[in-house]
Amino acid sequence: MGNNGKNNSVVRIFVAEYAQNFTVSTGAPAKSFRIALGALIIKERLGTSDSETVEQIRENPYLQYFIGMTTYSDASPFDSSMLVHFRQRIGVNLVNKINEKMVKEQTELPGEEVKKK
Repeated sequence: MGNNGKNNSVVRIFVAEYAQNFTVSTGAPAKSFRIALGALIIKERLGTSDSETVEQIRENPYLQYFIGMTTYSDASPFDSSMLVHFRQRIGVNLVNKINEKMVKEQTELPGEEVKKK
């Protein structure tokens, strides 16, 4: 999810699929795909509850950077209830597609030979 071209091109493919969950005319503005996916990755890696995940992100500038925030903020980036919506909108199938695409692009890097087992 860094700023190199390969990862951004992979993520951009799935932003459109994520955006299909929203309408322009109703509700508050949606959180970005990077925030949603990043928060779910953090939650999974840390093994925390929804509220603990938001608290970890609020306290840690590295986690804030990981989800795409450009400056540190002591405020919670979103309510913990948003993680329920993130899980609904970014299902297992979408995460699997992202993983497959990233692996495919990494194994097809020019000038690098990848040994397959």
